[in-house]
Order: sequence, then C-alpha cells, then structure tokens
Amino acid sequence: MSDATPETTGETVPTESGARPDSILVGPGAAAAPATPAPARHRPISVTILAIGTGLLAALSIVHLLQALGIFPYVIGPFQVRAFSLFYAIMLGLMAWVWIWVTQMLWRVERGAWVFLAALALFNLSFDFILLIGSTTVSDIAASFLINGLILLYCMLPSTRRAFEIA
Repeated sequence: MSDATPETTGETVPTESGARPDSILVGPGAAAAPATPAPARHRPISVTILAIGTGLLAALSIVHLLQALGIFPYVIGPFQVRAFSLFYAIMLGLMAWVWIWVTQMLWRVERGAWVFLAALALFNLSFDFILLIGSTTVSDIAASFLINGLILLYCMLPSTRRAFEIA
C-alpha cells in the first residue's frame, strides 16, 4: 500500500447551509468558512425616486420600441400610422436595456450609477432638444424631455450626491 490512499469513513459532516463538503458543487475549503452576506446598503428616498424615474423612461423606451416595430401605432391627432424601422427598433431596444440596467444599479445604490445617470440624462436631453429644433412637435418628445430634465435636476441635488457618497 502507498501513503496516498484516501481515508473514507462514509460519513459526511453537514455544513451550515446543508450542503455536503464533499459535493462537486462546493469549492475547496468552502465548509471551513461560512459565507457571511454583504451588509445591505441603505437606499435613501432620493435614490428610490431616481430609480422610479429611470423605470418610467425604460417603459417609455419600450413603448417607442413597439412603435418602431409597427406593433403600436404612432398617433398624430386623429390619425394613426403604423411604421416599421429596424434601425430605430434596435436603437430603442438598446436604450430600453440601458435604462433597465441603470434602474438596477440605482436600486443597489452603486456609486457609478449616479455618474452614468447624469451623463445619460444629459445626453438624452441634448437629443430631445435637437429634435425640438427640427421638425418634431413638442408633444412627440414632451414626456422624455420632462422626465430627463427632472432626473438631471434631481441628480444634482446635494442630498442625492450624499446618498452616493460624492463630494
């Protein structure tokens, strides 16, 4: 016999989570140290309001995405127009994904969410302003312009900056 023969007793010692230490799903040394959950970060009301606003913008982007796919019609006064634009649908799908991602970051109170949200709101405001200068009517982008403006103003409040620990 060699010295490298493993000792097996047939008994397993259950860990705190109930998993067996010899399971293939448990990494080496996992039974020795119990996992402690990360401390939950406090979410102030200002961050919750920002998350709700970005959720509204995500829903608005999804509605515009469905319009670009021709599922929902564009409503211009008494007229309803259905149109399909693949490029517009792809861009609005990406925008909806970004708004959902920012909403999740805000809900977890991640520090980078504040900077990304401020830049994204400013970016969207500039595009909405360019659309206003062009031939687009105010009613087409009023909701997006208003919500983005309010989010940008709310981001710049000192209480919101303190919530993300930004000087």
